[in-house]
Amino acid sequence: MVTRLVLVLGDQLSEGLSALTQADKNADVVVMAEVDEEAGYVGHHPKKIALIFAAMRKFAGALREAGWDVRYTQLDDTENAGSIVGELLRRAAETGASEVLVTEPGEWRLIEKIKHAPIKTHILQDDRFIASHKEFEDWAEGRKALRMEYFYRDMRRKTGLLMEGDKPAGDKWNYDHDNRKAAPDDVTVEGPLWFEPDDEVAEVLALVEARFEGHFGDLRPFGFATTRAQALEALEHFVAHALARFGDYQDAMLEGHSFLYHAVVSPYLNIGLLGPLEVCQAVEKAWEKGCVPINAAEGFIRQIIGWREYVRGIYFLEGPAYPARNVLKHNRALPAFYWGAETRMNCIAHAVGQTKTQAYAHHIQRLMVTGNFALLAGIDPGEVHEWYLAVYADAFEWVESPNTVGMSQFADGGIIASKPYVSSGAYINRMSDYCKGCAYKVSVKTGEEACPFNLLYWHFLDRHRERFSNNARMGNMYRTWDRMDAARRETVLADAAAFLAKLDAGEVV
Repeated sequence: MVTRLVLVLGDQLSEGLSALTQADKNADVVVMAEVDEEAGYVGHHPKKIALIFAAMRKFAGALREAGWDVRYTQLDDTENAGSIVGELLRRAAETGASEVLVTEPGEWRLIEKIKHAPIKTHILQDDRFIASHKEFEDWAEGRKALRMEYFYRDMRRKTGLLMEGDKPAGDKWNYDHDNRKAAPDDVTVEGPLWFEPDDEVAEVLALVEARFEGHFGDLRPFGFATTRAQALEALEHFVAHALARFGDYQDAMLEGHSFLYHAVVSPYLNIGLLGPLEVCQAVEKAWEKGCVPINAAEGFIRQIIGWREYVRGIYFLEGPAYPARNVLKHNRALPAFYWGAETRMNCIAHAVGQTKTQAYAHHIQRLMVTGNFALLAGIDPGEVHEWYLAVYADAFEWVESPNTVGMSQFADGGIIASKPYVSSGAYINRMSDYCKGCAYKVSVKTGEEACPFNLLYWHFLDRHRERFSNNARMGNMYRTWDRMDAARRETVLADAAAFLAKLDAGEVV
């Protein structure tokens, strides 16, 4: 009987993984490995590394209990080859295997390495997603604009989620208009369900502490789920305690409340402990029972079967060069305050501080605070992309790069977003309480006390006028700018340039 290697990666911790379902438990050998090449190609947050390593070890144990021969390499093993391909070759020599089964990785970098490995490799479709590559390609073919909303409706029809026959529940596809409430006066949940590290997780934490102490981010306290059973508990906790108010306040931001009503299950989805359909079905069931309003259920489900599936489709459709796109030709270096250096901007300080402690920030903190500033200031989108990939526990390139390069930085020229997601400080003030504790004044439009977002907003529009002035969604912005007194416009641009000069000089801003 011929032995094959079955490679299981750190974001493929699913019992129904295609590489496992197509393997022979009685003949094939599972290979799993913690390697420096994957842990260090960007400076991943220590919590992210610990989550993946701990979950990998737990999953390997579950596979062994199920009868698999698992060859697992820990990071500190003396024979560790340091790379996925190196580990495959080492295990092939050890077992006599000459072929590898692997489910398609979620990153072009790793796909190319495995494709060109000096061993016969069969890359299988990752069928843990709702839409296959072909389905997305067929949907995209011939469309002038690849807007998520229309793809999402097809995914609703395919899954039957929140459908009444061929019509959407409530006769509306999208309840986003109801999901933009400002921050509440009080938050009635303590946040997601966390888990006390057991001995195996504690061992991983000690390893990560020793090997990655120079990486940005706080390793402790650590409370992520590391098994499927725990991830299911975390999902159940969210549905029972936070989902009902998730829709209303999903865009809100509050000092002292890192999570509000968010689920924080994206890390578990993205490493394979949970499946997208089961998560959505749990939310749909809560709505059917009358436990949550439809705007909450629909808003959550749209994030999973709409946005999550859509950005994966874009990533694979656009190809390996997508993360390097930079149509706006932005080239400013990423400021040091993204890595925790001092800043007088309270919103940035809170979003980055939370990222450092939690390896998490919700979508508006990412899009309209850290992402908004980077776009307004003209930061190199490649550096922004690497930062997001490094610092968040749920960040893998297939999901992170379209969100950053496309949605956040408009570096893809509008494939994902119909306009750049930029705003002045007024939006942040409306959706948060950050401005109250800021050294700058959101109501001030010029001068040293002016909110930098106010200055940079107009500076961005002015320098990119040729590209965006004819955009139907931006006409009002340009008309407002043009109605300003010429001297006022000159002052705004001069103050913005002075702020950027301070930024470039490394001064505290």
